Amino acid sequence: MTTCSGWIHHPLQAPVNCPYNKKRIQMTRTLLAAAVSCALVCTSASAVAATAYVSNEKDDTVSVIDLDTLETIETLEVGQRPRGLTLSRDNKLLYICASDSDTVQVMDLATRKIIKQLPSGADPEQFALHPNNKWLYISNEDDALVTVVDVDNEEVLAQIDVGVEPEGMGVSPDGKWAVNTSETTNMLHWIDTSTNQLVDNTLVDQRPRHVEFSNDSKLLWASSEIGGTVSVVNVGKREIIKTLNFKIKGVHPDKVQPVGIKLSSDGKYAFVALGPANHIAVVDAKTYEVLDYLLVGRRVWHMAFNLDETRLLTTNGVSGDVSVIDVGSLKVIKSIKVGRYPWGVVVAP
Repeated sequence: MTTCSGWIHHPLQAPVNCPYNKKRIQMTRTLLAAAVSCALVCTSASAVAATAYVSNEKDDTVSVIDLDTLETIETLEVGQRPRGLTLSRDNKLLYICASDSDTVQVMDLATRKIIKQLPSGADPEQFALHPNNKWLYISNEDDALVTVVDVDNEEVLAQIDVGVEPEGMGVSPDGKWAVNTSETTNMLHWIDTSTNQLVDNTLVDQRPRHVEFSNDSKLLWASSEIGGTVSVVNVGKREIIKTLNFKIKGVHPDKVQPVGIKLSSDGKYAFVALGPANHIAVVDAKTYEVLDYLLVGRRVWHMAFNLDETRLLTTNGVSGDVSVIDVGSLKVIKSIKVGRYPWGVVVAP
């Protein structure tokens, strides 16, 4: 029983202006605020939680990494010598270049099962999906071709002659250009996606391996493995506007071999994987100044951001692991063991 202003009554029947009830209401509000705050934090954490998929070239597998725990939670058997990986626009499907199986496999990420095989041409190595979510541009290293596949109808739309040993493949965010790199011809090949015709070529340094478009489709970054450089290309003019060089203290220049490139969506950073130099170069994407070199695992290949771009994952082929970089501090915070010779990596919600 509670006494309030001369009243004797049950606590639940106390007047609103009763000091007892005021205190009780305040406690209830505090508890509700704490519950809402907790729910928001949990929802936020859940929103950025994700899963990474890593292709293991020597094991014919894909490793699955939980990005909350930063641990490998599953290993999936796929085709022979998996390399390039890409996701459908809705993140429901994973496309896998099974190079020695001469096919592109399609995995349903809800079940993590292969649901179909796409025609790809011989030895598919890298590919890029058009923003329309239908056309897949595939580099065929052995045949000097780019194969264009309709992923819905599972049919080849075109095969385009390019230079010798094509590897890197990119499609501009605006969907106008597909660009292929040929390792022996040392060129970028520009394909007009409206006609699937080769319309131009840009000479770069030796053995170009990878291309990455800026979000506004105005710039293209291209790595040259043997040349040891990255070319920044004006897409409108298809001309090189900047060539980046890399020099790491204590590392022989011959080991500095740029391969994968990743651009942050805010336009602040470009990250460049330097192969057997075992480092990631951090580049100011506006001034093109090299800001730092981060030591990762052995023979770093490719990279992917987590969903909110606070972390960057790198595949390290020889050491068989994935390094996790905290983007805010530019520090390596974790190494995650995967299969043999990890090559490609993507992140899905």
